[in-house]
This record gives sequence, structure tokens and C-alpha cells, in this order.
Amino acid sequence: MNTQTAKKVLVIDDEPDIRALLEITLTRMGLEVDSADCVATAKQKLASTQYQLCLTDMRLPDGDGLELVKLIQQDYPSLPTAMITAFGSVETAIDALKAGAFDFLSKPVDLVQLRELVEKALKLDAAPVENIAAQQSEFLGKTPIMLALRQRIHKLARSQAPIYIQGESGSGKERVARLIHQLGPRAEGPFIPVNCAAIPTDLMESEFFGYIKGSFSGATADKPGLFQAAENGTLFLDEIADLPLSMQVKLLRAIQEKSVRPIGAQAEVPVNVRILSATHKNLLQQVENNEFREDLYYRINVIEVQVPSLRERAGDIPELATVLLQKIAEEYQLPAASLSKQALNGLKSHSFPGNVRELENILERAFALCEGSQIELADLNLSGTVQSNNSASQDTIAASSEPVEPFDSEQPSASLEDYLADIEKSAILKALDETRWNRTAAAKKLGISFRALRYRLQKLGLDQPDSD
Repeated sequence: MNTQTAKKVLVIDDEPDIRALLEITLTRMGLEVDSADCVATAKQKLASTQYQLCLTDMRLPDGDGLELVKLIQQDYPSLPTAMITAFGSVETAIDALKAGAFDFLSKPVDLVQLRELVEKALKLDAAPVENIAAQQSEFLGKTPIMLALRQRIHKLARSQAPIYIQGESGSGKERVARLIHQLGPRAEGPFIPVNCAAIPTDLMESEFFGYIKGSFSGATADKPGLFQAAENGTLFLDEIADLPLSMQVKLLRAIQEKSVRPIGAQAEVPVNVRILSATHKNLLQQVENNEFREDLYYRINVIEVQVPSLRERAGDIPELATVLLQKIAEEYQLPAASLSKQALNGLKSHSFPGNVRELENILERAFALCEGSQIELADLNLSGTVQSNNSASQDTIAASSEPVEPFDSEQPSASLEDYLADIEKSAILKALDETRWNRTAAAKKLGISFRALRYRLQKLGLDQPDSD
């Protein structure tokens, strides 16, 4: 690599052998390396040279690495800094991450991990810039609380610290996690979201860590776990509060050791994964109730992000509603609808316990039921149950004059959602058959608008080319 364009790294360590090892490794990567053996020299070099990465030891003759991390955060915020800590010093590593360090390495330095860290840190210059537009469009809102959240997301994307995302159901916690991933140096790697509450307890270990062929009955081939699937990317643990205590112990070890042991394996497998986690529950309260391990809590909650509820940013509702209605119209290949003034005021005053997810469900239902291209206040049905997409099913049932079989609640496999969908489907198919698939006539027969019928046909997978 041409030394005039080589990126520069500052290595700060008072042990000559470690400095030499780091210098040789980084030089072989095509980087230009400066070194310092104390805080004072490091400060001088930082003031006189522009670096793309800084590696600093924790203990130095005239100070410590945390002092340098804080200085760099204040005076050189775009410079990623990694801390080199003593083996097993988890608390020190966490303190460094909280102070703003990009990542950390433990002594003795693993050269493979060092190269991976350096490669990711050097990607920070380009990764966020090219994704700013995506960030603005995917997480809408111009209220002060949302502007502050976007700035925080942008800053956290430059770190490798574990992040805990707190927020109500439907507020957009997974979207925040995705943006942190997309705007950071792991953007080219996988983003693996996991709903911890949806994994059966007896399958958790094999799902998270994988297994090898023959490790148990039915293991006919090796299967990588979620950690391996997220290699060089991000593992998002949603609803982490629902993990049983037995699994919390194993998860803590995997995070601390940066390695996992598949079921049936004799050795651990190193993994390079960033951990983001979230829950709508009060995790600290669960720690106090002995329902969540305190050591795991502090390991995943190095940095906390609070996602505001929709109530806290009601000023964003008009923009959100416009974008969501456009998205719904494109999905169903229908002309876009707008909100009347009364409908918009109704949304602004609604409490939205289900947050943005509830807003989307309300608009999707209203889009299907409204007459014409404008949604009125009555179409929103804000006084009814609006968080489920099954409301349209109930409307169709009411429109059907056919008697229906009683719902057998004793059948363990029966689902009210599936039951209502089956009734809706039967009513629609009957009307279409009677009108020879003339959808305008079928909609009139069912007592609903053509828009509502087309919406339901697509929902149920019954859509066919127009025969009207």
C-alpha cells in the first residue's frame, strides 16, 4: 500500500514487547503505525497527527487508558479507540466501552481478533455517511426527542459496545437495532433478530449455540446456532427478559468469552458478534425480583437507549401517517388515501398503547374500509379494538348472511384468528362464485367497498386479475 495513503494507527503501551507485536501486525496490514509509551506522549501525538484508529493499554506510567478514551471522545470524537485490558478484566472493559471506546482486546492479544477489530474500526469512515439517507427515511420524525434519538443511534453505530434498547411494545425497538447495525462497520454482515420469548425452553441451547451431527437423536447433520449465523454481524435479542435463568448463565458466558460450544462438541468455537438486546419489561425490576441475573444485566446494558412512545412524539403522527398510507397503497396496488382534518386530529389525541405498530394497523384497516380516497374519523374506529389486523374479518362475518358453525374452543389446535379467517374466506369465495368473480358485484353483495374487497383478497391470497 502506498504510505502516502496508508491509514495511521496510534499504539499506546508501556511494554516494548507488546508495542512491537502490535506494530508488526498492523504494518503487515498496510497501516502506518506511531507508538507512545505514556499518556503525555500520546497527547502530543494526537495533537499533531490525524489518526484513523487508536489502541491503548489500560495501565500506563503517568495515567490510565480511560483518561485517554475520555479525552479522545471529547477532542477527537471521530477517532475510534480500542482498549487493551488484562485477561479477565470484564469490569475494566465495560468501563472503557461506557467511556466511549470502540471495542476492547484482552491480553495476551489474539492476533486474529486484533485484525478483525482493526478492519471494522477502519470501516467507520465510510459506513455511516452512505447510510444517512436510509436512517432518515426508516426512522421518521422531526420532534426534538426523535432528532436526539437519531443522533444517539448514529453515535452508537460507531461503537461495538453491547446496547440495551428499552421501549414499549410497538415503539420500534427492532428498527433502532437494525439502524445501529446498518450505520456501523458490521453493515455488510448479517443482522439476526431473535424473539427470545418464542423459543421453547428445551430448544434454546441448540438454537443459540447449534449442535453437531450425532449429538442426540435426530441430529443427522451439523447445525450452526444463532451466534454462528450472526458471525461478523449483529445478534439482536428481543424480549431478552423472557430467557430462563438457566439460559441466562450460558448466554453470559458466550458474551464474555466470545465463543460458544455447540451441543456435542468437545471444544468452543470463537464468534465475532455484536450483541443488541431489548424488552418492553422493566429489566432492572426483574433483577431486583431475582428473575434476571444481575451480572448479565450489566453485561448487556453497557449503554442504554430509550425508544420514546408515540404519545411522547405526537407531533410526528402526520408525517408517519402519510408515509404509512403510501406504503399500504403501494403494497395493495391501489391509489393512496389521505386523512381528513377530523381524522388526523383524532389520531393526534389517541393514546396509542400499541405505538407505531398500532398506528399502522389502524391505518391499514381504515384504508380498506373507507369510501373514496379520504379516510374519515369514523373509518379509524379509535374507540374499538384497533391493535389486531383481524377486525376486517369480523366486518366480513357481519356482512355474510350465511350461518356459521360454532367455534369449538375445546380443540387445542383451534385458533380464533384462523377460525375468523376461514369464515371470511368462505363468505368472499361464495360471493365471487355467485357473481362469476365479478369483484365489483361481489363487493356490493357483501356490503363492502371494492377497495375493502380487494384489500381482503390480497390478505387472504385470493387476488386474481381483474374480471370486472
